[in-house]
Amino acid sequence: MDLTAGAPVRYSTPAGRWVLLATVLGSSLAFIDSTVVNIALPAIGRDLGSDAAGLQWTVNGYALSLASLVLLGGSLGDRYGRKRVFMLGIGWFAVASLLCGIAPNIEMLIAARVLQGIGGALLTPGALAILEASFAAEDRSKAIGAWSGLGGIGGAAGPFLGGWLVEVGDWRYIFLINVPIAVLVLLVAAKHVPESRNPAAARRIDYLGVLTGAAGLAGLTYGFTAWPEHGPGDPMVLVSLAIGVGAMVAFVLIERRSPHPMLPMRIFGNKAFSGANLVTFLVYAANGGVFFLFVVNLQVVSGFTPLTSGIALLPTTAMMLVLSARAGALSQRTGPRILMTVGPLICAVALVLMSRIGAGANYWTDVLPAVLIFGLGLSTLVAPLTATALGALEDSYAGIASGVNNAVARAAGLLSVAVLPLAAGLGGGSLTDAGQLHPVYRNTMLICAGLMVAGAVLAYLLVPSRLQAHTPARSFCDPCAPPVQSRESVRSAP
Repeated sequence: MDLTAGAPVRYSTPAGRWVLLATVLGSSLAFIDSTVVNIALPAIGRDLGSDAAGLQWTVNGYALSLASLVLLGGSLGDRYGRKRVFMLGIGWFAVASLLCGIAPNIEMLIAARVLQGIGGALLTPGALAILEASFAAEDRSKAIGAWSGLGGIGGAAGPFLGGWLVEVGDWRYIFLINVPIAVLVLLVAAKHVPESRNPAAARRIDYLGVLTGAAGLAGLTYGFTAWPEHGPGDPMVLVSLAIGVGAMVAFVLIERRSPHPMLPMRIFGNKAFSGANLVTFLVYAANGGVFFLFVVNLQVVSGFTPLTSGIALLPTTAMMLVLSARAGALSQRTGPRILMTVGPLICAVALVLMSRIGAGANYWTDVLPAVLIFGLGLSTLVAPLTATALGALEDSYAGIASGVNNAVARAAGLLSVAVLPLAAGLGGGSLTDAGQLHPVYRNTMLICAGLMVAGAVLAYLLVPSRLQAHTPARSFCDPCAPPVQSRESVRSAP
């Protein structure tokens, strides 16, 4: 059973609003720094003299450490307290942001971004796990929807502020501004967020799981990032990809046999949980490609300023702010399958329109329609997708469920930044040359549209029309009890 300080929090109470504020602000730190950096890439490249690979690693260094360690962050929260680990992550993130802001060269910036990702791995699963463990069962979908929508405030303000800082100030300020925000989150969390943990969680850290998972993602990411410049036959590329594949296989074998796994493989026997995470992988791989290249294309190819590029996606985040909580409430009534099928299809239409944005594009006629449709699709999709990924397992596994879903999303974005430019034909080209970038951007948007369609198909086939409510009985994935197939099959049946 999950331990939470006091009675469950209700959505409409002041206590619920304080918990939402802390989790939204904390999540926004990690989310904004995974997107606003893209706006600054041209300025970083010019200031630090970086090539395309260096700029990719500025994005991927953060995503790699976050994706590699987010499962560990979720399990640490389950064991030692979600509030405690969340606050540790906020503090770590603030220090790493300071180091990013004073980095003298691209190598130091990448190293500081890796440290930032570690902080993000500690705070990100904690935010969702706190919501799942703190709110009353009947309010969770609404709270998660509000978290998704209110996160749009940070998503909206971040690119606007980031673009303005890059244009009139310096790209370094996009990192330095994290420090005072982190201090505010720590103050709110310390006073208003209840502590929760899973007392049945193992106390040993799965070091082999952490190492093999990180090595697998690092090997694949480095191999695909180096491929365009060095070619597929380069020994370093081949060795890196081989290490990545071998380490991922070792990770699965270790987690299956470990008495105290970081990732209990039996949780994937739950059809709803597995289906939600497969959809997450495809959708966030597409999102990774969009957020990486969209604002770069607007600046380099279409001639937009950093500020106007930064606010180009503002309608998307505004729509998520308005609609996500409503989508979460609707999903509670209709079940998640319908919205998780329709949402990616709407996004696919938007990405086909985005692929047509080129030189001389007009914001009102070429950019805004695609952005509005994309916002509608994400607003329809994100809240039911997140609620399904977290709600499919028992409350005591909120941390690991959040960690898995975040790890899948971050790994998808990480690999998409490494693989999509290669798949789209970048070769040894430059991300700051309009002639070389535009065909890569166009092809990437079309590939991402295909990923969204595939996500919709999987959602229809694998996500149940209803999720059974949690019960106080022991979960089929309780490590102290054997799997109970009959309960699981009922839980995940359509």
